[in-house]
Amino acid sequence: MSPKQKRMLQSLQGTVPDRPPFWLMRQAGRYLPEYRDVRKNSKNFLEFCYTPDLAVEVTLQPLRRYDMDAAIMFSDILVVPDGLGQKVEFLEGEGPVLEPIRSLDGIKKLEPNRVLDHLAPVFEAIKRLSKEIPKETALIGFAGAPWTVAVYMVEGRGGTRCETILDWAKQSPDDFQVMTDLLVETTATYLAEQVKNGAEIIQLFDSWAGVLDADEFQRWSIEPTKRIVERLRDSCPGVPVIGFPRGVGKFAERFVIGTGVDGISLDQDTPLDWIAETLQPKCTVQGNLDNQVLVAGGDALDKAVIDILKALSAGPFIFNLGHGVVPETPPEHVGRVAELVKNWPESSKGIG
Repeated sequence: MSPKQKRMLQSLQGTVPDRPPFWLMRQAGRYLPEYRDVRKNSKNFLEFCYTPDLAVEVTLQPLRRYDMDAAIMFSDILVVPDGLGQKVEFLEGEGPVLEPIRSLDGIKKLEPNRVLDHLAPVFEAIKRLSKEIPKETALIGFAGAPWTVAVYMVEGRGGTRCETILDWAKQSPDDFQVMTDLLVETTATYLAEQVKNGAEIIQLFDSWAGVLDADEFQRWSIEPTKRIVERLRDSCPGVPVIGFPRGVGKFAERFVIGTGVDGISLDQDTPLDWIAETLQPKCTVQGNLDNQVLVAGGDALDKAVIDILKALSAGPFIFNLGHGVVPETPPEHVGRVAELVKNWPESSKGIG
C-alpha cells in the first residue's frame, strides 16, 4: 500500500476511505502484559523512552495484537523539558516530578541548543519504526503543546489546579510569553526532526487546555499551536497535524479555525451531533470513545462504538478514544473495538 493509500492519510486529506481508520491514544502501555514484561528491562521511565530497542518493541506490540491503522512512537511529552535541561523524574506511584521554573531567570537557564542531541534516541526509534511497521500503517510523531508542557514545567507535576501557572500568566504575561516562545521554537524543531526521520503525521497534545478561559485559550493555546503548524507547513510540507485541546468544549471550533490544523482529536464530553455538524465540515475529526466505557466492555462498549461510527463515519474521521487507554483496560476490550471498526458497517447489525 503506497503512502497515499494509507487510511490515516486519506482521512487527514479530507477523504473517506473504505472504512474509518483507528488507533488509540496510549495504545502501547501498561494494560498489555507484554508491555509490562519489557518495562522491567529499564530502571526508570525516561531511560525506557531513550532506549530505541525498547521503545520500538512496545510501539509494535499493539499493532501485532490489533492491526491498528497507525503506530504512535513510544515516548512522552516531558522529554522536551528534559532535553532543555530541566530536572525531570518519573516516580513510582507519583508520575512525573519536575524542578519547577517560576521566573524569567529560570527560563534563561534552559538550553534549547542541546535538545536535538539529547533526543537523538527518540529520532533513532522513529527511523527504525518507519522501516518496521506494516506498509499500510501510518507513523505518528507527537509532542505536547506549549501550554501543556509549560504546566508541568511550572507546577512541577500534573494533577494540580494550575493555580501557579495561571497566576504567572496573568500577572507577568510578558515573562510567560518568553517561556511560550521558547517552547514554540523548541517543539517545532523537535517535530520537524521527527518528520525527517520518518513520522508521517504529527499530533500535538494540549491536555491542560481546558483550564483556560476564552482570552487565555486564544493566547496560550491557539496562537502557539498556530505558530507550530505554520513552521511545520514550511519545513515539512504535506505532513498533516492533529491537535488535541482536551476539555475545551465548543472552543474546539475556535481552535480549528485559529490554528489551521488538519484534524482535531476530541474528548468524550464533546457531543457527536455537534462534531458532525460543526467541526467535520471544517477538518478531519478524531475520537471520542470514553476510556472508562472501554474498561467496562460488554453491550455498553458495543453501543458506544457503533454510535460514534454512525455519527461520524460518513465524513473524514479517525476512530480513537477521548483520552488514553488506562492501565486497568482488559486487552480483549481493545480487541472488540478493533473488530467493530474493521468490520464497519456490517458490525452495526443488531447493535444500537
